[in-house]
Amino acid sequence: MAKVDFEQWNGFKGDRWKEKIDVRNFISMNYTPYDGDASFLEEPTEATDKLWGKLQELQKEERAKGGVLDMETEVVTGITAYGPGYIDAELKDLEQVVGLQTDKPLKRAFMPYGGIKMAEQACETYGYHVSDKIKDVFNNYEFKTHNQGVFDIYTPEMKRARHNKILTGLPDTYGRGRIVGDYRRVALYGIDHLIAGKEKDFAACDRQGMRRYDFQLREEIADQIRALKKMKEMAQIYGFDISQPAKNAKEAFQWLYFGYLAAIKTQNGAAMSVGRISTFLDIYIERDLENGTLTEKEAQELVDHIVMKFRMVKFARIPSYNQLFSGDPVWATLEVAGMGQDGRSMVTKNDYRFLHTLEDMGPAPEPNLTVLYSSRLPENFKKYAADISVTTSSIQYENDDVMRPVWGDDYS
Repeated sequence: MAKVDFEQWNGFKGDRWKEKIDVRNFISMNYTPYDGDASFLEEPTEATDKLWGKLQELQKEERAKGGVLDMETEVVTGITAYGPGYIDAELKDLEQVVGLQTDKPLKRAFMPYGGIKMAEQACETYGYHVSDKIKDVFNNYEFKTHNQGVFDIYTPEMKRARHNKILTGLPDTYGRGRIVGDYRRVALYGIDHLIAGKEKDFAACDRQGMRRYDFQLREEIADQIRALKKMKEMAQIYGFDISQPAKNAKEAFQWLYFGYLAAIKTQNGAAMSVGRISTFLDIYIERDLENGTLTEKEAQELVDHIVMKFRMVKFARIPSYNQLFSGDPVWATLEVAGMGQDGRSMVTKNDYRFLHTLEDMGPAPEPNLTVLYSSRLPENFKKYAADISVTTSSIQYENDDVMRPVWGDDYS
């Protein structure tokens, strides 16, 4: 196993989560439930106002151009396909959380691995033309995309049902389904520890025989290890070393976002959800607040800036996708609240901070802020969530009392 500097984990309780990849246990052992009101919240910083102002200008320009500001037509996307990108190069020092999907804000990546025809059509819909070199490689060489794989296994009956519009949302037009990864692992363990865990998984399956499934499993683990190494390279492009665990709240936010960024650089899912990150990140914030290395205003700034990046997620979509799902949604769902299996509320101050972004930067459809609702949640939080719902219409609710007994208290 790769050496991990456990000194960086001082101040955290428990040992089980250190011995194996177990984020849920780490959260359960270390989070601080909060049943107070919203009076502790801070207004946006000057840096937040400047960056959000610049992004609003870009969004206005995007709408004026018919909904797409820019599209990539020369570079096939990948974790390390681009150099560093910022909302505004002149303001990059203000960004507390850095990283873009491409080299420019709101520029949509070219993702042919899901289906070259779909990727071409998405570009052509908005007046962009894919380079002949890329089309030649994906159309004339032995290269199977996801879309071709789907059509290869369709039966004649399935094709007729699809052609006659009896079924919608099939794998070939749905945009690769709904994807959510546990991006918290990058912050809690660091990439080297995750790679070591995958190497251990590989070693555990190397004597399972010559069955087809064994080959597939080893191949997929090898792909995962390569992707983790690419994530380290991507972070280094921005001047960060994510090989080791995050040492403080700022690193925890940045490390986690790099994990999510790797996903949205490579996967064009109908829903690229962020997941259940609020309570996890609050643990780092609470430790830094207690140590005097972070202020409440700085904590809110971190939350505002990572949410700003989630609001910028864009994918090149085909017209049929927009007809099926109006408004070009990304569904970067981010959950807050919920109850623990031990009966404690999982509401923290950070849940307030994430909802407060709707006040700091105004209403937005992304990320899809979802309150995991239970009647047992603290009354102060229920009141605040209701107030934000009324004033912004930007919160959705999910019944935690229905979901938790089936999926536990760390579902997403």
